Amino acid sequence: MSLHPTISHGAHEAFILPFQPTVSCGAHATFYFKLSSSSIYLMNQPTLTNIRFAPKGKGGKKNMVSEKRQPKHVCVIGAGPAGLVSARELRKEGHSVVVLEQKHDIGGQWLYDPIVEIEDALGRITPLKVHSSMYASLRLMSPREVMGFTDFPFFTKKGRDMRRFPGHREVYLYLRDFCQWFELRELIKFNTRVEYVGMVYNIEFGSDMKWVVRSKEEKCETVNEEIFDAVVVASGHYSQPTMPTIKGIDTWKRNQIHSHVYRVPEPFRNEVVVIVGGSFSGQDISLELVDVAKEVHLSVKSLELSEGLTKVITKYQNLHLHPQIDNLFEDGRVLFIDGSCVVADSIIYCTGYSYSFPFLDTKGIVVVDDGRVGPLYEHTFPPSLAPSLSFVGIPKKILGFPFFESQAKWISQVLSGRRTLLSRDDMMKSLEEFYHSREIAGIPKHCTHDIADFDFCLYVLTKPKS
Repeated sequence: MSLHPTISHGAHEAFILPFQPTVSCGAHATFYFKLSSSSIYLMNQPTLTNIRFAPKGKGGKKNMVSEKRQPKHVCVIGAGPAGLVSARELRKEGHSVVVLEQKHDIGGQWLYDPIVEIEDALGRITPLKVHSSMYASLRLMSPREVMGFTDFPFFTKKGRDMRRFPGHREVYLYLRDFCQWFELRELIKFNTRVEYVGMVYNIEFGSDMKWVVRSKEEKCETVNEEIFDAVVVASGHYSQPTMPTIKGIDTWKRNQIHSHVYRVPEPFRNEVVVIVGGSFSGQDISLELVDVAKEVHLSVKSLELSEGLTKVITKYQNLHLHPQIDNLFEDGRVLFIDGSCVVADSIIYCTGYSYSFPFLDTKGIVVVDDGRVGPLYEHTFPPSLAPSLSFVGIPKKILGFPFFESQAKWISQVLSGRRTLLSRDDMMKSLEEFYHSREIAGIPKHCTHDIADFDFCLYVLTKPKS
């Protein structure tokens, strides 16, 4: 039998997470944390001993099924990493699962799409035709050790990208391996866009809420409709561009794009390019363009940069740093708030993405307000619609794949009756306390789902859900 390893520590499952400290600990300092259901261990070196194996197949592990298990018919929206692990956990718990995926293959954001000409360059026309925002050179920011699911580690494979921080295709291939190993493809309806998800009340259903899901297959005008006991939204949040408010942006005549449709640097050869946004994609694209563009001007909110980025910028004579843009003029001028000005050929907006669920009708119960999806208990369940509606993958700045897996396990077991949620009132009280704590800490609403807290990630991954 073919086997795939999962790490164990004594009687408890565990996996190893590398954590890059925020303080300086040498050029490449990495601490390793071993997680188990009872303890967290800090180690100098990861030692993979006592390897236990999960058998290949639909379940992955032999299920210990509770007598209270109540199988549900569940729709999962999206076949990216969040949707795939949700489907795996739901089926493992005994539920009937249908995954609806708008593209031709699994992967979500990790399914690289080089054809972007069909998309509006600023993402103003919806529904979007291009889902993935991956550019060709993108590599992982986190080491592969932290990217894998707990019983399917992201090991290197001979003949593939074996770097510790591999490119995006290696992540896609890992997800393809995961999908094949657990035989998930049979659950997925590809080339199927979800048009509408709404609540259904019917006397035949008794007190149980159900959901109607309408979907349309590509190149087919027929709308399919199906009733589900529950819906898991795992559609991602790195597709709908967020655009800044800048005077003159609508009348600037030259080339403007959002990084959503940026793929390779060649189209900008010998151009003067302004990059708006100094986060990761803005930095990546700026440094990629310096080799082909005549000039690259990086516009950022704060000129207080990290020591590393400052050193990199000083290495290139054609890379210039600016504060925010004040105005854009029809003749191509870009005026910055410090009074400096350049005449640009292109502007690339690396200004992030918005949460968007155009298909979801909750009668105003779940809304997106200034970057906050809510109300969501533990970023997962809307209290008044739980557990029949849930979200996987809303948080940002997290240990991604294992975090999704933890959410998926929780949802699956709540739906089956093996675990219970707090009462609706208690979930709302917890949420109000959470919002209040963020407000006191001075954290803006649009950062509600920014976890950026290693201790919290450990808490989510190891705490019992009840």
